[in-house]
Amino acid sequence: MKMIFSPELVILLLYYTGYPKDLGPSRIIPFTSERQFVQLLHEGQPVVVAFTIKCTYTQHLEKVLEEAAATFYPHIKFVRVECPKYPGFCLTRQKNEYPFAEVFYNPEQAASQARGVDPNITKYSVKVLPFNYDQSMYGFREYFKKHGFNYSETK
Repeated sequence: MKMIFSPELVILLLYYTGYPKDLGPSRIIPFTSERQFVQLLHEGQPVVVAFTIKCTYTQHLEKVLEEAAATFYPHIKFVRVECPKYPGFCLTRQKNEYPFAEVFYNPEQAASQARGVDPNITKYSVKVLPFNYDQSMYGFREYFKKHGFNYSETK
């Protein structure tokens, strides 16, 4: 007996059987320097930062981040920091359990700058929220809704 499947049914079956989605090129921005990170913040969109090390939990988080980055692009940026490569940046977060994610947003120029400070240095205030929701697409979506981030899903 020969079975014939329509293309729509094949796509539906592939989706529900866990077949990997085609997300296109990665939208996760690899962390390279604090300067690059500050430039991302100045673009005005929220930035989800995943602080990672090599472990099985990171492998799961990587998949979730890839899907979330593709879904919320370009309204919310996603950055991956490999903590063994950039320990100084990770240590400033004062966490000892990896991987973890935090959301940085709303850079504002500091209203009052101290006198005697180099005029070429500009201070900014950045709000940081810990991401303590379910590490899944649903978790990111609910987190963004709760905190009032404007986004539209592209996929």
